[in-house]
Amino acid sequence: MENIHLLDIFQGLATLMASEPKIFYGRIGLILLGFLLIYLGKKGVLEALLMIPMGLGMASVNAGVMFFEAGKPGTLFVDPLVTGTDATMNILQIDWLQPIYTFMFSNGLIACLVFMGIGVLLDVGFVMARPFQSMIIALFAELGTILTLPIAVSMGMAPNEAASVAMIGGADGPMVLFTSLILAKDLFVPITVVGYLYLGLTYGGYPYLIKLLIPARLRAIPMPLEKNQRKITSGQKLVFAVLACTLLCLLFPVAAPLFFSLFIGVAVRESGLVNFQSMLSETVLYGATFFLGLTLGILCEANTILSPVVLKLLLLGILALTFSAIGGIIGGYVLYFWYGGKYNPMIGVAGVSCVPTTAKIVQKMATQANPGVVLMPHALGASISGVITSAILTGIFVAVLR
Repeated sequence: MENIHLLDIFQGLATLMASEPKIFYGRIGLILLGFLLIYLGKKGVLEALLMIPMGLGMASVNAGVMFFEAGKPGTLFVDPLVTGTDATMNILQIDWLQPIYTFMFSNGLIACLVFMGIGVLLDVGFVMARPFQSMIIALFAELGTILTLPIAVSMGMAPNEAASVAMIGGADGPMVLFTSLILAKDLFVPITVVGYLYLGLTYGGYPYLIKLLIPARLRAIPMPLEKNQRKITSGQKLVFAVLACTLLCLLFPVAAPLFFSLFIGVAVRESGLVNFQSMLSETVLYGATFFLGLTLGILCEANTILSPVVLKLLLLGILALTFSAIGGIIGGYVLYFWYGGKYNPMIGVAGVSCVPTTAKIVQKMATQANPGVVLMPHALGASISGVITSAILTGIFVAVLR
């Protein structure tokens, strides 16, 4: 007993003290970042449902590092780098979150579950009511994805890795997860973590970009009431969902699980299956989002996340989302001039498909400029179209670069 030291009992402190400087400061920094995410989630600055479990997971995993056999540091949470069936079966009996990671992350199931829940919340009638406007905006809002790909390649990344990080520009977390899982398994963890961190920050950063690029008088432009617009029935929406799903699966079978998951949610909504709708929009979506945030936070262990390429990912991720917002605004200005100044260019930001966050940002900024302006229907149409265009780009990238 006399040979037992205090650090033998408090192993988290022991591994912290024994860490090389980069890991030491990385663990401390990630713990503090976790605290910040929890605070911003509680204050409503970032999405609480995602950021609070993610922040606490990030803080816990970097605090709870211990020594395993042969003095190797590790945690009892999850091992994202486990290889081989024997090693996988062994680690499933040790790390308590490993089953969720292995059976829901490593095959993209978590992304599909989130998409099912999102599909139930989407009213494709917003797209069908104004398809030209919505798709123009969505295409322009993919500027970040298109530009980031060659930039990443020029920075030394392989085309498949570049495509994975470029998908952050689509501002659709499940797409980023799915693409990086297939095209860049070695970078799957940092790309997905960086992607979701930045998606949370769009809510705080995009309003400043809007104020910089769109004058207040243009932000206050009211959209004309569409009194004569025909009513789109649930049957028509169901037909649209079925045909769009089938066509997209036919064209891009590598992304068929995502298309199916999104449109099965839409089909449930428009078929009036109330029990299934409640299950997918509440239990499945909230449960999947909670465990998504929790597991992403756990994956932010310093030894895993602090690789030299992460700095590139941080830079490329913010470039992708910034370029996408700028592209959306350019699309908004195109429609503004097309309709003779009767289109609010701020709707372009909603084409960045972080549903419904970007649409809410647009409506909030419009209300600040002119309390009577209602942009939400137009913004949701652009945002839903952005989900579809992001899924199409995912299919293209995976088909070409796999």
